[in-house]
Amino acid sequence: MTHSAPRTTIGPSQPYDVEALRQREFPWADGHIFLNHASTGPLPERTRRAVVEFTERRVMPFRLADDELQGILAATRSRAARLIHADTEEIALATNTSFGLNLAARMLPWRAGDVVLVSDDEFPANVFPWQHLGDRGVRLELVPVTRDGWPDEDRMIARMQDPEVRALAISHVQFHNGYRADLDRFSRAARDTGTYLVVDAIQALGQVPFDVRRTPVDILACGGQKWLLSPWGSGFLYVRRELIPELVSPLAGWMAFEGTEDFATLCEYDGAWRKDARRFELVTLPFQDLLGMCRSLDLFEEIGIENIQAHLQRLGAPVIEWARERGVGLRSPLPGDPRSSGIICLDANALPGAVQALRAAGITASIREGALRLSPHCYNTVEEMERVTEVLSRFR
Repeated sequence: MTHSAPRTTIGPSQPYDVEALRQREFPWADGHIFLNHASTGPLPERTRRAVVEFTERRVMPFRLADDELQGILAATRSRAARLIHADTEEIALATNTSFGLNLAARMLPWRAGDVVLVSDDEFPANVFPWQHLGDRGVRLELVPVTRDGWPDEDRMIARMQDPEVRALAISHVQFHNGYRADLDRFSRAARDTGTYLVVDAIQALGQVPFDVRRTPVDILACGGQKWLLSPWGSGFLYVRRELIPELVSPLAGWMAFEGTEDFATLCEYDGAWRKDARRFELVTLPFQDLLGMCRSLDLFEEIGIENIQAHLQRLGAPVIEWARERGVGLRSPLPGDPRSSGIICLDANALPGAVQALRAAGITASIREGALRLSPHCYNTVEEMERVTEVLSRFR
């Protein structure tokens, strides 16, 4: 397969060579078109090598010193912090998004009668933890979506004026239509109303830039296995610095307390909770998976999330143009719309059997909530998206 226009750039940002990236980090990509990063992302070669080499040493654990293992965790916290422009002390490592959201649900200081707002049609990982708070006298309110199927931001902002509304939990990017929430607006409303803002970032980070200094949120949870191209079992939790001392985890990890870094004196149990976000970690953590995430985050730093975002906006053009010409409904915001992301969704009802036909042609996509979901990433090409339209043309 040949690839034109391999260099991608955004304004003054550094360009990156897509063809070289494919050859170096995704050598299998010329044999299969993978467009399902909103489900599970592949591992870059650097990540695969790091995990394999670590696992080979893990066979003989005397080859892995304690300070090296703790160094892996420290480096991964640092990389995760840089990804969202946080301080390292605000990062706790986790095994998935659900852990962070459940922890947030159990740590926030609720009062009987409090309400948590969540948009209807959210991914269940951002519904069930809040629904489960009924045992604390807290009520989940699912806010109906708009006629277009997007989160109704106006209605949620209006509801945040109600003093009973204690928290808003929202995905930065919706999993089934690629809608990107206006977190700047929600952040301002949360500060004005004293509402906690909790963000599920798993469908955003890796394809959408985010800066917690520019857009304050209270808690953010993200797994690494999708857009961050990291192993299963990797992820992190961000907790705003000022909030850390106010929250106590319902889970007492044995390294969440001061003094436990000295393995020679572990039976001294009088240490206080750590003052940073490590108080929320539950160890032992999967060193090999977090090492893999660390290597993948290195790659994102090299490319630049802004460059990836612009590349993905261009990749959607052939599919969207084809859909317009053939009268196939779009289920995602158009590229260039401030609510758009790298996820392109088409009306699956207009394309029966499309996923099976794509699979037969060596193309991986998915169906979610009545939409054919295409989620390309940094190494995909315009030619690959054009190939998608060739296959779909058999149906329209």
